[in-house]
Amino acid sequence: MVVLCLARSAQAQEEQQQPPDRIFGVLPNFTTVEDFKSVPPITNKATFRMAAQNSFDPYVFPFVGVVAAVAQTQNQEKSWGQGGAGYGRRFAAALADNSIGSFLTTAIAPTLFQQDPRYFQLGEGSVWRRAGYAASRSVITRSRSGQRQFNYSEIGGNAAAAAISNAYYPSEGRSLTDTLTRWGTQVMWDTLSNELKEFWPDIRRKLHKQ
Repeated sequence: MVVLCLARSAQAQEEQQQPPDRIFGVLPNFTTVEDFKSVPPITNKATFRMAAQNSFDPYVFPFVGVVAAVAQTQNQEKSWGQGGAGYGRRFAAALADNSIGSFLTTAIAPTLFQQDPRYFQLGEGSVWRRAGYAASRSVITRSRSGQRQFNYSEIGGNAAAAAISNAYYPSEGRSLTDTLTRWGTQVMWDTLSNELKEFWPDIRRKLHKQ
């Protein structure tokens, strides 16, 4: 009974670390830790929960729709054609890219490598220092024990996601260049996301003061 209560307490503390807000009230922000001095270790269950939230949050679908629309406008994967059918294929591919990448980088790879996929906000120092720190989190992360490590989860997870995507992209989109482009694009998006996570608490505080 005591063990059960402690387990529930640890889970409650862990859930309290999840930001109660969204970036600009819209973008999912489930992996940011703003005060990491007393943050409890993350569990495998929590990483899969965060991956699911990042993949199936209602606001994810409009973002995926915009990505698909851009691909449609640029006529990427020409064999998929235009019109509703072509857009549907591009939307499905973009959704698969996002979901597979999220589960690999936030849950599966962190479980395999015993890394912590959360973003730990620096929150102090100059703007340039904080921007540099945020960008570096794509290649540097924490182990479950709090040690600095190469971010195998981010780099390797997105590489695996890009390789898997060749299973549903048409033949003209399966070249090494196309695969590396999808890998690089996802790392770029994740890096930009880190920048938002770093500075959003400052923006939120200013908005609340108005």
